[in-house]
Amino acid sequence: MTTTEALRLTEWTACGGCAAKWGAAPLRDLVARLAAAGGAGDLLVGLAPFDDAAVLRLTDDIALVSTTDFFPPLVDDPADFGAIAAANACSDVFAMGGRVRLAVNVAAFPERLPVAAIEAIFGAAADVVADAGGIIAGGHTIRSEEPIFGLAVQGTVHPDRVWAKGGARPGDAVVLSKPLGTGIVLAGGDEADRAAAIGWMRQLNRAAAERLAEVDDGAGPRACTDVTGYGLFGHGWEVAERGRVALRFSAAALPLHQGALAAAQAGVRTGGDARNRASLQSRVTVGDGASAEHEALCYDPQTSGGLLAAVPPADAAALADEGWAVVGEVADGPPGVTLG
Repeated sequence: MTTTEALRLTEWTACGGCAAKWGAAPLRDLVARLAAAGGAGDLLVGLAPFDDAAVLRLTDDIALVSTTDFFPPLVDDPADFGAIAAANACSDVFAMGGRVRLAVNVAAFPERLPVAAIEAIFGAAADVVADAGGIIAGGHTIRSEEPIFGLAVQGTVHPDRVWAKGGARPGDAVVLSKPLGTGIVLAGGDEADRAAAIGWMRQLNRAAAERLAEVDDGAGPRACTDVTGYGLFGHGWEVAERGRVALRFSAAALPLHQGALAAAQAGVRTGGDARNRASLQSRVTVGDGASAEHEALCYDPQTSGGLLAAVPPADAAALADEGWAVVGEVADGPPGVTLG
């Protein structure tokens, strides 16, 4: 094959997007062992505790934000795959309050994959990184029976303005910048639903991060992360655990992708749903007011999802007027996540 005509990338893989991540439980144990080796000095954010990216102080005014993210294709079109992978990788820098500066490709492709498809993946990713404020300056490509693509992204942030998952306070509101349901929609939505979700996944979190930097009179969010493979429940739990607070989500307030609720009601689930449930059920409480479908959408693995942040209630009201969803609140109590 020399062109992308009739090419369907999802036929080349068994599991795509952030649903391909390791389960949270085995990864948590592995990271704990690695973190025992410790870090020191200018490492501001590493593995103890881990966050969305590593942060290393370079000077009194500049810290390096470093992350990598890659996965098999979750969509058929090569350009969509490249753009989504790039937006997803850059998101970790934005979730830390940083600015994207530099990226390198991380790629593995079957030798029989059309060259035109690879060019489309690389080209779309480069365009997204440029929109993020950075540049792709290289990378590494190996042979693989399954296509895999992503990026290692470097950004910068002021050492005193690093956002982290910890820091949420009782009384804060919890806001979300993108809808939920990418995994379920891609698995069971119709063509129009999938196209709409792909459009959201291609969208960078740059503007959302720039807006969050303005909240709390310029101090930024109290806590921030992006919602990806562990779903709203998983990433919400990380915020609750790090801040030693309880997060209370409202099922009625959840923003959902077009077709997501209908697909969930039809019983559509992804493989990542079961892994997320196994890891999180002891930390999640679902009230009588929440349907099984809304519960599933909170466990659903997201790819290139939105920023989830704890902010003062007044800022949450302003964000709601701008299209953000106020999905819950932070409360006193043992760390945990509730859906009501």
